[in-house]
Amino acid sequence: MTSNITIIGAGVIGAATALTLQQRGHEVLLLDRERPSAGASFGNAGAIVNGSCVPTATQGIFFDAIKMLSQSNSPLCIRPSYFPKVLPWLMRFMWQSRTSSVNKNAQNLHALSQHAVQSWRKLTQDTTLSQFFNAKGWLKVYQSDQMFDGTLRSRQILDQMGTKYQCLNASEIHDLEPHLARTFKHGFFQDDSLNVNDPQLLVQGMVDLLVRRGGRYQQFNVDAIQDINGVIQLKGKRGELLSQKVVIATGAWSRGLAKQLGDDIPLESERGYHLMLPESTHSLISRPIVNGENDFVLSPMNKGIRLISQVEFAGLHARPDYSRIRKLLPVAKNMLPKLEIHEESVWLGHRPSLPDSLPVLGYSSKSQNVVYAFGHQHLGMTLAAISGDIIADLLGNKTPKVSLFPYRANRFGWH
Repeated sequence: MTSNITIIGAGVIGAATALTLQQRGHEVLLLDRERPSAGASFGNAGAIVNGSCVPTATQGIFFDAIKMLSQSNSPLCIRPSYFPKVLPWLMRFMWQSRTSSVNKNAQNLHALSQHAVQSWRKLTQDTTLSQFFNAKGWLKVYQSDQMFDGTLRSRQILDQMGTKYQCLNASEIHDLEPHLARTFKHGFFQDDSLNVNDPQLLVQGMVDLLVRRGGRYQQFNVDAIQDINGVIQLKGKRGELLSQKVVIATGAWSRGLAKQLGDDIPLESERGYHLMLPESTHSLISRPIVNGENDFVLSPMNKGIRLISQVEFAGLHARPDYSRIRKLLPVAKNMLPKLEIHEESVWLGHRPSLPDSLPVLGYSSKSQNVVYAFGHQHLGMTLAAISGDIIADLLGNKTPKVSLFPYRANRFGWH
């Protein structure tokens, strides 16, 4: 069977791309090896942060990382057995912390994220998907002057890019979130951002809408991909599929498929964890809140508050270590004194990350029939709709609103 366009990966990037392509009149087949939103899209903080543009690698990150690795409640962990494998990626990452690279990466992130909210509204208007969005903004809070002052460089980057935000005092924080402990002296608030109250149901809803409109969804694990005389062959244990065009949107699992097409992309998994806390806690906060001292997020979901944290480097297949995020429960209780810290569920996901904090968007280096859309690191939810819009432009022979040169697959010159 030959399909017009096949999207591999039914996370938020793949689902947004599939829905946008369908809206543009394409016949779409969406594939996933498990089920919609089974990967990182399932367990994120649900934040759509308009204008987010501070790359992960910034000046001083090396010393910050050394300090974090020595802390008992550190958000950063590198498993010793995985260190030799991740070292080349870390070297590229450190290289991106030069001032010239930070400024360039910030500009290229902003080129995408400035369209985040507008693109989501365009994608979901006149649909029932709008029920999953709240326009309550994105808040970071800090207890100490020193920690807040340490964000000066990040705020300067936002200023340079024109991203809107407000700095709040203790009284203004309390007005926004009265249940927070009164110990937070400084706040950083982006009021034009959205939050999603159930990322899994949003993605599932997008897939359901795709199917209702005549698109197709199929569980199919793609093990091999090949361009044969302009037709893309996809092979898996369930057989073979053929497609005129293919979009690879398989998140942290995309590297192997891209490598079969001749692109050796330095994609790494930043493993993240979440804990779900009781549904009775849902109304305690109105928006996702970042604890600036301890680098975790409390995010209100339909079924309770989600505690999200950790950047762990251990690869795609190592067993989870839930002990580190569980250690944050007393800290979360101090932050939100009325919080019930009974654990309802715990989860591990894989953020697909590249050293420069930018996704890969655009054609495969060796096939004009395969397009990449992966590597969105911590901004998958934020950048999903604009990424889908860009890919739909590309496959519709339209000029995307953003130049794709900075996001090309072969931008990394050494291996």
